[in-house]
Amino acid sequence: MLRAVTSIVLVSGFLMGSQVGAQELSEDRVKELVAEALRENPKLVLEALQALEQRQAEAEAKAALSALSAERSTLEQDSNAPVLGNPDGDVTVVEFFDYNCPYCKQAAPEIDALLEADKSVRLVLREWPILSEGSAFAARAALASRVQGKYAEFHEALMTMRGRLEAETILRIAGETGLDVEKLQIDMKSPEVEEHIATSMRLAEALGFNGTPAFVIGDQLIPGFVERDQLTEAVAAARSRE
Repeated sequence: MLRAVTSIVLVSGFLMGSQVGAQELSEDRVKELVAEALRENPKLVLEALQALEQRQAEAEAKAALSALSAERSTLEQDSNAPVLGNPDGDVTVVEFFDYNCPYCKQAAPEIDALLEADKSVRLVLREWPILSEGSAFAARAALASRVQGKYAEFHEALMTMRGRLEAETILRIAGETGLDVEKLQIDMKSPEVEEHIATSMRLAEALGFNGTPAFVIGDQLIPGFVERDQLTEAVAAARSRE
C-alpha cells in the first residue's frame, strides 16, 4: 500500500507545496512525505487502495486468460476427465465442482437443463475436492467408478444426495448404484484418480478459481453458481466464435 500511496503522491508532483522527483528522495524521506500527505488528505488512502485493487484485478485477469490459452487442450480434451452430454459436441463446458458444495448441487439441475435443451454441448467434469475429507473420498470414488462404467449414474446419485457426504454414506450410495464396492475401493487408489485430482488443483489455481462451482466456456471464466440462461448465453457466445 505504501508503494501505491507513494505513486499517487509523486504522480501528483507536489509534496509540501513543491514538485519533487522520486529519484531525489531517500526511502525514509519518502515515508515522511507520504505520512504528511496522508495527514493532510486522508482520502489518498482510499484512492491508493482502489488503485492497488484495480491493478491486482487486471493482473489476475490477464494471468487467467493466459493460463486459459495455454491449458485449453487439457481443459477440453483431457482423456482422464469424465465427459457427459454429447462427446462430439461443438461447444465444451468445463465444470470444476465438489460433491459437498451446496452451490454445485444447486447448479446441477441448471446444467442438466442445458444438456437436455442443447444436444451439441460436451460437459467435461473436473473433480475438485476442496471442502473436506468427505469431498476427496467422494471424488476418488466417482472417478474410480469409471472402471465399472457407472460414472454418470454415481455422479448423479452423489449430486442429488442431501446432507454432507462422508465415506460411509458414499460407499452405501455406491452399492445402491450397482457398483462393486470392494473393487471400487481398490480402484480409488489408482494413479489415474490421483492424476485427475492433481490436474484439477493445478488448473483451478492457474485460472484463478478460489471456490466451487466454476466454469470454463469458450473464452469465459465463470466462478460461482449460474442459472441455465447464463450457461446458454455463454455457450452461444462460444459457438459464435467457432
